[in-house]
Amino acid sequence: MNIELTNKQFRRLLDVVYIGNWILNSTRGDDRFDDYDDVESLIFSHCADVGMDALYENCDGTVLPSIAFEEGGIHEAIADYEDAVFFEILAEEFAHRDMDFAPINSDNLDELNSRIDDYIEEFEVNGMDHIVIEK
Repeated sequence: MNIELTNKQFRRLLDVVYIGNWILNSTRGDDRFDDYDDVESLIFSHCADVGMDALYENCDGTVLPSIAFEEGGIHEAIADYEDAVFFEILAEEFAHRDMDFAPINSDNLDELNSRIDDYIEEFEVNGMDHIVIEK
């Protein structure tokens, strides 16, 4: 298979591959999906072909994203995603809790969505400042 990309498209592909592999493997410890690591290595190996030498390194015969790549802002993008997902999940869980975990159907879907929206608005304004755990 051959895919033709501009350098800009290839650079974006590096980001997408890295982010995808990060999401799949970053929390797995020694139980990684090796085939995704292999795809990441293959894609990053093409950096040499297009003069993007600073974005990869060869570590014991395995091509990896370089420290420069990893410190170049990609983790800020991942963190933004994680924050958004965290607050969305938290809002939905709180809304379900407030409704006593009732099964969601057409009769209470609007209520659930309204509660989720209220929590999202609260988090956007105050973050975690108003969340209190009572002991």
